[in-house]
Amino acid sequence: MIFAMTDSQEPVKFVIGPDGQRLTIDDLPSPDTRRWVIRRKAEVVAAVRGGLLSQEDACERYGISEEEYEGWARAIERFGMQGLRTTRLQKYRAKL
Repeated sequence: MIFAMTDSQEPVKFVIGPDGQRLTIDDLPSPDTRRWVIRRKAEVVAAVRGGLLSQEDACERYGISEEEYEGWARAIERFGMQGLRTTRLQKYRAKL
């Protein structure tokens, strides 16, 4: 099992996911995920923000670029989970 380290060097065992529930490394989307729905993207961003895994580990695990991950994180920060909708991306892109 992979654990991220916090400043106190204690492994993070779970974070609070986008739905308010505990999210562990085992609850994350499968590494072979190819269909990225809003919830899955938000779970990955929550895991990175909470220290469950690093951004580098997330990008490697899911085969996504640093820029793609950063786009997800920026969209959540600015527009909430609905900013992750691919059908709304053009609407939000001009604001990013």
